[in-house]
Amino acid sequence: MKIAILGSGLMGAKLGRIWAQCGHELRFAYSRSQAKLERLATETGGRATSVSEAVAGADAILLAVHWSRIEDVLSQAGDMAGQVVLNCCVPLDTSNSDLVLGPKTSGAEQLAAMRPDARWVATFNTSPSESFAPVFARKGQADPPQLLIYGNDESAKSVARGLIEDIGFTPVDAGGLRTGRFVEPFAMVTAELAYGQPGGPALTYRFEKLRG
Repeated sequence: MKIAILGSGLMGAKLGRIWAQCGHELRFAYSRSQAKLERLATETGGRATSVSEAVAGADAILLAVHWSRIEDVLSQAGDMAGQVVLNCCVPLDTSNSDLVLGPKTSGAEQLAAMRPDARWVATFNTSPSESFAPVFARKGQADPPQLLIYGNDESAKSVARGLIEDIGFTPVDAGGLRTGRFVEPFAMVTAELAYGQPGGPALTYRFEKLRG
């Protein structure tokens, strides 16, 4: 697949490196440092481009920027009509300490309202980026960790599931974009467990329904 990664921080860089190992074609865009984009492109055999060039013809787009940069990056991306867009952004303030949306809406819903013709799927926002490499290293082993996924477009979810499984997670469908009202606060819980509690940040989770 041709994947456009908008944002070169921890999420975009780490997912891009793993997807490249899975054989996907990567285009990196949107960074304060062009050198960082070029370095990621060299490491992955991909390309460093402008946002508009990255999204043109992409089979999937990963939106991985700070919430404060959303309007700017979307202005460069255009309407992304008909394209699958994976959103891992949590709507945080500039100090990264509080959500700026909720409880009656969510970042996921706001993004869909801003670009209604894109096919939005939210995922990768409930497991820290530090978990991606160890999960990928354990890929294929029993009882893989799970990752929440939610969106209104079932075919877009199917694309996202494949990319989640490439990393080594089992996708768990949490419903439509409205679920973001509850998942985004849950992402803050996983961040606290990862970064605020002992044991290191490579946090994963599994949900189980007990029967009988």
